Amino acid sequence: MLATLARVELETVTPKSEGFKMPGEYELHEGCWMIWPERGDNWRYGGYYAQKAFVEVAKAISRFEKVTMCVSPENWQVARGMLPEHIRVIEMTNNDSWMRDVGPSFVVNNGGEIRGVSWDFNAWGGLRGGLYFPWDQDDLVAAKVCDIEGKALYYAPFVLEGGSIHVDGEGTCITTEECLLNPNRNPDLTKEQIEYLLKEFLGVEKVIWIPRGVYNDETNGHVDNLLCYVRPGEVALTWTDDINDPQYAISREAYDVLANTTDAKGRRLKIHTIYQPNPIIITPEEAEGVHPMDGTMPRQAGDRLAGSYINHYIANGGVVMPLFNDPHDELAMTKLQEIYPDREIVGVYAREIILGGGNIHCITQQQPKGRI
Repeated sequence: MLATLARVELETVTPKSEGFKMPGEYELHEGCWMIWPERGDNWRYGGYYAQKAFVEVAKAISRFEKVTMCVSPENWQVARGMLPEHIRVIEMTNNDSWMRDVGPSFVVNNGGEIRGVSWDFNAWGGLRGGLYFPWDQDDLVAAKVCDIEGKALYYAPFVLEGGSIHVDGEGTCITTEECLLNPNRNPDLTKEQIEYLLKEFLGVEKVIWIPRGVYNDETNGHVDNLLCYVRPGEVALTWTDDINDPQYAISREAYDVLANTTDAKGRRLKIHTIYQPNPIIITPEEAEGVHPMDGTMPRQAGDRLAGSYINHYIANGGVVMPLFNDPHDELAMTKLQEIYPDREIVGVYAREIILGGGNIHCITQQQPKGRI
C-alpha cells in the first residue's frame, strides 16, 4: 500500500483531485448533527443527566440553524419527547454520541456541491488504548448521514476523528502530533504520508502540526479542545498563567508554533488566548453513577477532566460555548464576544458532557450550506 516518500497509493479519487475542500466552521451551515447519549459505561445513570445537557445544546444551536438528533431505536421515543418539535429526530444505531468524530466531514466545491468524507474510526485507539469496543456502528454513522442527505461519500483509507483537525477553508489544516502520530491510529504511516492524506481528503495545501493537545485529554490530544480557527488567519488558544499547571507548558508550546509559522496564504496568525476553567475533577458521586465494562474508559473519582472553552460550536450567527459554574466562565464569554463580534454568544452548562470525555464541539458536526 505504501509508496515512496510522502505519497500513499490511493485506489480511489480524493476530494482534492475533484475540486472539493472542507470549509471553515465559521462559514454558512445547512444545519448541525448530533447523537443522543445513553451508554451506561460512559454516561452516568445511563445518560439521564447527559441527555438533559444535550437537549440544552440542541436547543441553543437550533436558535441559529437546523438541528438533527440521531437516536438508537431503544431511545427514540425518549429523545423525541425531550426535544422541541422543531428539532429533527432520526432513528440511527450507534455506539456512542461523539458526532464530531464519527460523523462525516463535509467538503464543498466551487459550484456549491456538498459531499462527505468518512474517516476510518477505531474509538480513539482501537485495541491499543481505545475507549470502547465495539465501534462498528459508529464507523457507519458518516455513511448513514450522507445517505439521508443524499450526499456522495469519500472513504478515507486511514484512521482519523473529526475533532483532531481544524481547517480555515482557505488551504490550511491544524492538527496535533500527539493524536495523529499516535501508534494506535496509523502505525504504518509516516508523518509525511499522513500529511499527504490530510491534504488530499481535506483539500488543503498546508498542515500546521502542534505537538500536544490539552492535558489529560483522553482522545490523545484532539486539536479542537486546544485551539480553533475563528476566521481565516485567526485562532483561539486555551491558556493558563499558572506555571504549576501541566497545561502551562502545553499552551506555550502551541503558541510558539503558531507564532512562528504562516498559513497556506502566507499570513502570520493572529492568536487569541482564552483562559481555561479551573481544574475539573470527577467527584465520588459522579464516578459511582458510571458502570465501566471491559474495554471502556473508567471514570474514577479524583481524575482531572480536559476542560476548555475552546470546545465550542460556531453556528450561523451564534456561538454555543460550555459553562462550568467556574469563575472564568464570564471572562471566557466576554472574550468570545470580542472574538466573534457579529455572533451571539450562548452559554450552556456542560459539566455532564465533559464527564463523558468531551464537550460541545465534540458532540456536534456542522453540515455546510451548499447550492442556494
